[in-house]
Amino acid sequence: MKAVARLRNVPTSPRKMRMVADLVRGRRVEDALNILKFQSKHSSIALEKLLVSAIANWQNLNEDQDIDTADLVVSEIFVDSARILKRLRPAPQGRAHRIRKRSNHVTIYVDSLNAGVEVNENSDNTK
Repeated sequence: MKAVARLRNVPTSPRKMRMVADLVRGRRVEDALNILKFQSKHSSIALEKLLVSAIANWQNLNEDQDIDTADLVVSEIFVDSARILKRLRPAPQGRAHRIRKRSNHVTIYVDSLNAGVEVNENSDNTK
């Protein structure tokens, strides 16, 4: 059974968050946690906490199964745009430029490998 965890209104642009989310999509949970732990991007901290939360949600849904034998996989992860704070910045000659402070929503699905989920074993996209 799939477990889901959502993180809302993260004050990071969706583009920056997607760069980190692409690294863990389709990976085993252990590999994904290692990638996020040693990633230098600021977004990886929030995604690591979210992945741990999704694992805990899976454990609550499947109390009869052991987490070690289940071979959990990040089956889906996607980043959507959230609200945009619009601010004005003074510009030359009395003008104003708009500054858009973006935020995002992240959704992550964790499923067991026994459910027929494909695993991404490529290690070339861990740049």
